[in-house]
Amino acid sequence: MKPFAAPVEDILFTLNHVVGTADLPDWDAEFASEIAGHFAAFAEGEIAPLDEPGDLEGCTLTDGRVAMPAGFKDLYRSYAEQGWPGLTIPEEFGGQGMGAMMLAITSEIFSGANHSMQMVAGLVPGAARTLTRFGTAEQQARYLPSLASGETLATMCLTEPGAGSDLSRVRCRASADGDGWHITGEKIFISGGDQDMSDKVLHLVLARTSDNGIKGLSLFLCPCTRADGSRNAVTVTRIEEKMGLHASPTCQLAFDGAEAELIGAEGQGLMAMFTMMNHARSDVALQGVAHAAHAYDVAASYAAERQQGRGADGQPVTLDGHADVRRMLDEIDAGALGARAIAHLAFVTMEKGDNPDLVEFLTPLAKVSGTEAGIRGAELGVQVLGGYGYLREYRLEQTYRDARITAIYEGANGIHERMLATRLLGTPPAEAFAAFMAAEGKEAEAVAAALEGWNLARKQLLDNPDPTAFAHEFYLLTRDTLLTALWSRVLRAASAHSDPQRLTRVATRQLEVIAAMRPARLALLGVAQTAGAQPSGAGEETCAVWLRKFTVEQGER
Repeated sequence: MKPFAAPVEDILFTLNHVVGTADLPDWDAEFASEIAGHFAAFAEGEIAPLDEPGDLEGCTLTDGRVAMPAGFKDLYRSYAEQGWPGLTIPEEFGGQGMGAMMLAITSEIFSGANHSMQMVAGLVPGAARTLTRFGTAEQQARYLPSLASGETLATMCLTEPGAGSDLSRVRCRASADGDGWHITGEKIFISGGDQDMSDKVLHLVLARTSDNGIKGLSLFLCPCTRADGSRNAVTVTRIEEKMGLHASPTCQLAFDGAEAELIGAEGQGLMAMFTMMNHARSDVALQGVAHAAHAYDVAASYAAERQQGRGADGQPVTLDGHADVRRMLDEIDAGALGARAIAHLAFVTMEKGDNPDLVEFLTPLAKVSGTEAGIRGAELGVQVLGGYGYLREYRLEQTYRDARITAIYEGANGIHERMLATRLLGTPPAEAFAAFMAAEGKEAEAVAAALEGWNLARKQLLDNPDPTAFAHEFYLLTRDTLLTALWSRVLRAASAHSDPQRLTRVATRQLEVIAAMRPARLALLGVAQTAGAQPSGAGEETCAVWLRKFTVEQGER
């Protein structure tokens, strides 16, 4: 079994050479490399070794309290002592005050090493961001230091038995009582709703304060303990038996008049909650990327060692000498590299702070592309290993089980696709995306052609009274349009990577696949064939160059 290896070089390559971190005023490439190296060593040496035993043991519920698998409590103590919970929390509250890019580095590595553990610890940055933006000075002073030190872990409590994606159906109610509030109701699917790693748990709860639809929802801070140290009236009634993430307790919580305090303004709960949700969606994108990168590492290593069959010359070859296996490995690799670039671009744009419309458009793209890459990568990884992939020995079956949820939580992928094709399509976020692509088109002919097709499809959908039936195809076209720009950047920067041949091969092939698929995607969207929908002569020449390179590489094996 191959031990977990953090994809540090690939992460730093994308950040330093593909997505424009150099434009960030406080970006320090050398310091980022140090942070990545330190966390990678911790993840490889301490976090990853508990992933498999945690999956096998799972969590238990006894007398209303959740116990994590063996070793998790000590691991979390080490994580907190090293200061990782406070990475992005402002320094005045005991954190390190670093930006979202540092979190993007550590979050992906954390998810690849132990997704279950990351699920429980990973909601702290979003909770801190919500407190920083909406909390009073007194609330910030009371809660942020505890989150930064690791004494407190956070949860996000939205979903109810009758209210999943439709938050207007939330029935959990908060009632004012003097200077405070009390929450009564039930929440389900709460990740880390209880655990025995941190001393305290802070629930961020969306609850109804009036019957005025979504305008009647407010956000509350509901700590697990009252000010006098006694337990608050929040009970874990069950933990779910799941397909994957066995070491992450997914809890059903009952609030029985639990003491809480309002954060932000009454009736503006969704605005405050989406600060936390948008962070979580970007984080989920990197969870998918992490699984794809891990699947590639395991499958590529196995395929390079496993001898199977003979080549054209009649000599024995390893698995990666077979065209179909090479195709699958490159698809896994491309999924991780491409989805990571999209997610990092969203993070960089968010950090710049000068184009919130583009951030709004990139967030659903990142969430869907990252999670689909993770699921597809795990599936193909199992296929590359054959029978051994289906067994537990190489643990790609766990990778698939753990990755599968990412397309469901933080908004099912279909909802994000529909948002791109409906609510965002005729708004400034879509205009911001078009402007970004137009600027990229000045650098590469292929990007200009991709944008031409995307603009035609956008016009077609804007004229359609009900574009929802075309949401999936439009998402694919939009993703590929953006990837055309990002793969072009990868090609230009490939020499900065220690394996430029790998990046050049994958990027070139992906550009050809995207160009070849564009006419079909446009046809499915009802767009007539145009010059911009066809692969250009330059693209055909690039394909020929890629095929020559691939043939030479195969001959060298």
